[in-house]
Amino acid sequence: MTAPDRLNPGDPAPDFTLPTDTGETLSLAGLRGRWVILYAYPAAMTPGCTKQACDFRDSLASLQAAGYEVVGISPDKPEKLAKFRERDAITFPLVADADKAVLTAYGAYGEKQMYGRTVTGVIRSTFVIDPDGKIERAFYNVKATGHVAKLRRDLGLD
Repeated sequence: MTAPDRLNPGDPAPDFTLPTDTGETLSLAGLRGRWVILYAYPAAMTPGCTKQACDFRDSLASLQAAGYEVVGISPDKPEKLAKFRERDAITFPLVADADKAVLTAYGAYGEKQMYGRTVTGVIRSTFVIDPDGKIERAFYNVKATGHVAKLRRDLGLD
């Protein structure tokens, strides 16, 4: 597998309909007309992914006040996402992309460097999608710690 194709500002955000942590489905089309922050993370209930999810949770009220919806996406099964939500009081939707098709479409699954080796997996990424369904910003290889604060600064919220 080679490095995935990355999305750029102005590109259409790949649409999706995926199962959530609550057993329902969520579609990007259903969020049209709103700003969406879609963030891709490797695995629920791991230390880095927990830190990142809790940072989004703790910033959710101010992000929503500024007009942003937050959605997390990982290849985890909905049952694991439900445990993650319950354990860490996650207050935004988590969607399950078990076959990694959506993650791949966003360029958030493919080859990456991990501890000096090339591996295939989820590339921690964040996408800001405008109300028309276009990519406003795409951040790849983000850090789990401190990324939400940086995102808030980049969006002019701090």
